[in-house]
Amino acid sequence: MRNKLWPYARPYALWIAAGVACSAMEAVFELLIPLVMSDIVDIGVANGDQSFILRKGGLMVALAVASLLFGLGAAVASSVAGMGFGASLRRAEYDHIQTFAFSNIERFSTASLVTRLTNDVHNLQMSLMMSMRLMVRAPVMLVSALFFSIRISYRLSNIFLVALPLLLAVVSVLLMTTGPLFRSLQEKTDALNLVVQENLAGVRVVKSFVRGDHEREKFAEKNGDLKSTSLRAFGKVVINMPIMMLIVYGTIIAVMWFGGQMVYAGTLEAGKLITYFTYITQIMMSLMMVSMIFMMLTRTVACAKRVAEVLNETPAITDGGAEAVENGLPAGPADGSIDFDHVFFKYSSESPEWILKDISLHIPSGRTVGILGGTGSGKTSLVSLIPRLYEADRGTVSVGGKPVAAYTMERLRESVGMVLQKNTLFTGTIRENLLWGNPQATEEELWAACRAACADEFLERMPQGLDTDLGQGGVNVSGGQKQRLCIARAILKKPGVLILDDSTSAVDTATDAKIRAAFANELKDATKLIIAQRVASVQEADLILVMDNGRVAAQGTHEELMKTCSIYREVYQSQQEGGSIDG
Repeated sequence: MRNKLWPYARPYALWIAAGVACSAMEAVFELLIPLVMSDIVDIGVANGDQSFILRKGGLMVALAVASLLFGLGAAVASSVAGMGFGASLRRAEYDHIQTFAFSNIERFSTASLVTRLTNDVHNLQMSLMMSMRLMVRAPVMLVSALFFSIRISYRLSNIFLVALPLLLAVVSVLLMTTGPLFRSLQEKTDALNLVVQENLAGVRVVKSFVRGDHEREKFAEKNGDLKSTSLRAFGKVVINMPIMMLIVYGTIIAVMWFGGQMVYAGTLEAGKLITYFTYITQIMMSLMMVSMIFMMLTRTVACAKRVAEVLNETPAITDGGAEAVENGLPAGPADGSIDFDHVFFKYSSESPEWILKDISLHIPSGRTVGILGGTGSGKTSLVSLIPRLYEADRGTVSVGGKPVAAYTMERLRESVGMVLQKNTLFTGTIRENLLWGNPQATEEELWAACRAACADEFLERMPQGLDTDLGQGGVNVSGGQKQRLCIARAILKKPGVLILDDSTSAVDTATDAKIRAAFANELKDATKLIIAQRVASVQEADLILVMDNGRVAAQGTHEELMKTCSIYREVYQSQQEGGSIDG
């Protein structure tokens, strides 16, 4: 785990070293002050030497200023190193998540990945910042104060033989009991984030079904779990403080008792006893800081393990099988032909049922293919294998005459455009979202794509046109408008393969027909796969696939299927009788 995280701190090694050195020097100068104070009491005050007192007083001020400057240096260095480490680690984790296949993301859950990327990394960077100060300052103070206190009085220092084992025992017990609780604390945070994320993403559904009370109960339950776990974890840490203070004050009382007797007997000077009190306090406070560091590190270890789990995750789909580059660039598909050769697929290796079963297909480049089937028949799963959003468990999926694994994912997905039923638009303007399809697109090309997708109808009514702000997730446009913008974005991409997954479900049949006609003109050479519920949407396709229970139950043209496929015929007749209402 340390080897996994250290590379992100290595660029800040000099800042870390500077911070450590400044923290050590800050402690050293602070420890010298009591010695000077002892001389003032035992020599300057005892002899009435005012000049000595002034000289030593000036020295104390100089030591205090030096300690302050080194403290400022340590604060700056720790801030630069901690924030830099956090930013580097966050960027690396985010970049690695971008390589994940859907199956990798599903293993962690989106909410957990968000927590690991924000909360966990924040805890790690704060731990580094605090460690650079406390993990240096506390040990230096502890060892140096012990050294000076033993020099002052070896007999009084025997009190530590009782106090130190007690403190170590308390710290050990707390470490063993708080470690699992901090791991659980982060998992409870994941669960709470999941509830919040689902509620905010599905706020329209929550309100339309009047399930606000139910969602509040879910939130209250997860929030209560987090609260109780936090109370248990931090409650144990808080208990540490009074126990520590009891030992500290007990030690001080013992020093006062035995040290006072030694001063009364003349075996110890009063100034030395005052200095000894200062050191004993520093020793005890250093021990308390060390114990708090260990408490902090317990949580840090839990967070570090969670971040390392993400960084150690091997993407389920990689470019490992891609062929050698051509002319210095990875090769892309030569055309839009698609082949499925005895393909089997399921989302989880532990699932007993196949989602796709023995699929064999050949789709020539440039053809329009319609895909019909009931819910759960495998339509979306089938097309998701083409751009390698998922990997086939058995068999081979090929595009352009080569297996999809022979291409890098970047080149493969550059040649495949997808428009999903659940469309996604990002925060920003319409123009910024359309340019995802082609960052170099001109104004004329943008409007041509919008006309092809019938999006110009509503864009021309907007005062700012393409520069209209969509809001988060496209909240400023309707479902049908969102679908048309996503179709325009895909048209701009000019892909070799275009996949439309029920992407015109929110538009009327007349607009649907106009969009399909535009595909024939704008993307005449592209292979078009259209998943639809309406037979009218695929009736004119070159080939229609009828999916049923993970298999291709039938394939052919509309006329052929009307004669040979009872499933297709029943769907068509039911929609005709129902006025072409979605089936």
